[in-house]
Parts: sequence; C-alpha cells; structure tokens
Amino acid sequence: MSFVIARWIVAAFAFISMVHLYWAAGGKLGSTAAIPQLPGEFARGPRPAFKPSTLGTLLVAVGLVLIALLVCLRAGLYFEPVSNGALQWGISAVALVMFARAIGDSELVGFFKKVSGSKFARLDTLFYSPLCLALGAGLLVVAWG
Repeated sequence: MSFVIARWIVAAFAFISMVHLYWAAGGKLGSTAAIPQLPGEFARGPRPAFKPSTLGTLLVAVGLVLIALLVCLRAGLYFEPVSNGALQWGISAVALVMFARAIGDSELVGFFKKVSGSKFARLDTLFYSPLCLALGAGLLVVAWG
C-alpha cells in the first residue's frame, strides 16, 4: 500500500517541480494563479503578494525533487529501501510542513485564509490546500508504513 502511495507522491512532487522549472526558465502559463493575491486598493484590483525570483523558483524546484528522492529512498522506488530513523523523521518533518501549508497563514493561503475572491484563493481552497493535506498524509504513510 505505501509503495503505491509513494509512487503517487513522487509523481506529484516531480510534476510540481517541473512546473517550477518551467517558471524559472521564463514560462508564464499558470504563474498568476500560483501566487497569492492581496486585495486591491482604490479599484486597482488584486495584486500579487510577492514577485518570485528566478533563483527562488529554481530552489523550490530543487527542493521538491529532493523530497521526491527521499520518498524514493524510503519506499524502495528505483533504489533499495532505506529504513533509517533520520530519513523517517525527515519525511515526517516535510509532512508537517505540508499540513502547515494546508492550514495556512491565516491571511493569504490555506483553508483558513482571510483573503478570498481571487483566482489563487479559489484554486487554493479547491486544489492546492487539499493537495498539501493529501501529500502530508501520504508522506506520513511512507515514512512510518
């Protein structure tokens, strides 16, 4: 069971990493829906909460691939399975980060965000936060299963 879950987790993290690589290389498709938006002032409409740098986006992509690699090591995908306590706790820490992302910062992201109505906010409620919740649960299954 955890082997199947591990495959889905690796696929999800690899796909999200490739999307970030696309953005880091200058791609624009979908980028506005991936950045939280602040409410607009004086009828200017919502504006991005931040402007991601190329280096930052590239580092996120590398981090996501590293998470996928950790899952591969733990579950025995493409490698011999590793049953190291540090690896279990490391994957568990990533799971906690995923849960924290799903819960949110109480302002812009997560299930309990205050800012709503933007394209990002709708996608975050319907897709991004539930995905983080599912990935967190799956990571715990892989780490301790």
